[in-house]
Amino acid sequence: MESTREAWFILLSIPLYAILIGAEIIMSNWQGRRWYSWRETLHNVYLTLFNAGLDLLLRWAFYVSVLVFCYEHRLFRIGDPVIYWLLLFILEDFAFYIEHRVDHYCRVFWAVHVTHHSSSEFNLSTGFRSSVFQPVYRFLYFMPLAWMGFHPVDIVFMYSLTQTYGILVHTQYVKKMPAWFETIFVSPSHHRVHHASNIPYLDKNMGMCLIIWDKLFGTFQAEMDEEPVRYGLTKPIEGPGHVGNIISHEWKALAQDLKQAPGWRNKLRYLFMPPGWSHDGSSKTANQMRKEWVSSRADN
Repeated sequence: MESTREAWFILLSIPLYAILIGAEIIMSNWQGRRWYSWRETLHNVYLTLFNAGLDLLLRWAFYVSVLVFCYEHRLFRIGDPVIYWLLLFILEDFAFYIEHRVDHYCRVFWAVHVTHHSSSEFNLSTGFRSSVFQPVYRFLYFMPLAWMGFHPVDIVFMYSLTQTYGILVHTQYVKKMPAWFETIFVSPSHHRVHHASNIPYLDKNMGMCLIIWDKLFGTFQAEMDEEPVRYGLTKPIEGPGHVGNIISHEWKALAQDLKQAPGWRNKLRYLFMPPGWSHDGSSKTANQMRKEWVSSRADN
């Protein structure tokens, strides 16, 4: 019964996505805005299909069983349904924030997540540009929720709900939401910053639904009028027309760095330090680039 609930939600959400994306394509083309291209949109479809297929394979073969085991050894029981669902929403959003932050600050996980940031376009279809291999490890962040007394099927269902919201903020049509909304929730403006390759915007605004985590833990950045967003990566992908290169390019670069790194300590650092870290200073992390950017502005 519970899995049927999620299936119905997905079936109902597909027409919503189709209508909104279709409307955005028509409006943006009618207004002469080049927000969509056939190649990038098809890549987004391919990547989400790969991700969904792997997720379905691992969900029932493996990670739901792990979550069920954790739930059977739960530490608490929450009886009030309102408190139960409200806490599940807040705690799962926090779990996503932690996962998302790790994905950005640990290179081996960035190699998975980078596909979501690889497009130079930003539109509703970009929300479907999935990190293909994320289902392999995402359940690890949900294990504490099951131990806290949240049923695994409810955890998966809540993820589907919050992910729907996460898709809808991938738009350039909504400029700013009311101030009270942008204080609490992730807005399209916040998420445009997250997809930017501008140095001051790198690794910012990592919440799915709630922006409060970014404001609490120092990863918040407002969209600035004087710094128009440039979408995509700081370094272009070689062969961006091939989906295989979009998925594997960072793995290839990581393998090359591991091959050249002197000693096991440096090899481990290439795996677990933030993207851009190098043993010889030949490349820089986002924080290093941001410090240089701030210093250059101060000198000017």
